[in-house]
Amino acid sequence: MGYRIAVVGATGNVGREMLNILEEVNFPVEKIHAIASRKSIGVEVSFGDKIIKCEDVEQFDFSTVDIVLMSVSGSFSKIWSPKIGAAGPIVIDNSSAWRMDPDVPLIVPEVNPDAVSEMRKNIIANPNCSTAQLVVALKPLHDAATIKRVVVSTYQSVSGAGKEGMDELWDQTKGVFVLGPSEPKKFPKQIAFNVIPFIGAFNDDGYTDEEAKMWNETHKIIDPAIKLTVTCVRVPVMIGHSEAVNIEFERPLDEDEAREILRDAPGLVVVDKREPTGYITPKEAQGEFPVFVSRIRNDTTVKNGLNLWVVADNLRKGAALNAVQIAELLHERGLIGQKTPA
Repeated sequence: MGYRIAVVGATGNVGREMLNILEEVNFPVEKIHAIASRKSIGVEVSFGDKIIKCEDVEQFDFSTVDIVLMSVSGSFSKIWSPKIGAAGPIVIDNSSAWRMDPDVPLIVPEVNPDAVSEMRKNIIANPNCSTAQLVVALKPLHDAATIKRVVVSTYQSVSGAGKEGMDELWDQTKGVFVLGPSEPKKFPKQIAFNVIPFIGAFNDDGYTDEEAKMWNETHKIIDPAIKLTVTCVRVPVMIGHSEAVNIEFERPLDEDEAREILRDAPGLVVVDKREPTGYITPKEAQGEFPVFVSRIRNDTTVKNGLNLWVVADNLRKGAALNAVQIAELLHERGLIGQKTPA
């Protein structure tokens, strides 16, 4: 049995990756539709060895599909996801619009698959890209020793800001050597050969909304009792987010035990040798499915402390892959095509 699937936002980085991953994992697809805004009607995208043309979101009949993968802005999703869900299909939304809605499950399948039963609006939310990889690493450790506090510093690639962010890094890098300086457009300051400790918009407390997303979403996915503080930094990397993670536990958990727990956990690969190349970088994670953990070591400055280095492809596990894994979860549990309570 195959499903009828629509990818909304199919011309963007994540939308294209959704199409790629559906084909890579051999998801049971009967019919695939690429949906985009009116200006992209007829634009061609690939699905396996097929080329499909984008259809107009305003004209498409969503009652003809079973699953809709959304890779659009939060404002667009706020308007369209309820309409689409009311037409029948389950919407798996990659924006921030629905993540904290109590009637919308926020799911990372390796972490909280049972939350799928909480769906009330035919909408399931995908977490922020940095949250997704973080909670995959935190959950098995939390189960083992109960996390008390986490301090995270992110090193987020420009692809997290879309194609415009990638283009800006490319253009500025060329400019430094060849064309002369170019003014920042997508980012507030030069990103080439620089780091920017600011992603999103400032809140009144001095943190950014990107930082707030990470602790709010971690609380919803794992445990609201975890104290978590974050600094989000944009770095001149095309694809792949990295995180330096410091954890304090309620109970003792040494590095060797943590290493074994993480090796056995779903969705994780441990690469942790104490040699000059014994860790994973974002370049090596690019194009890969797992979350990688390296540099596992005790933090002797606090009781029950541990440090980790966590890396993943933000377009994959941080976005498109997680959405497809949610679709796989729905398929495994026989939930596609079922009516959800109003």
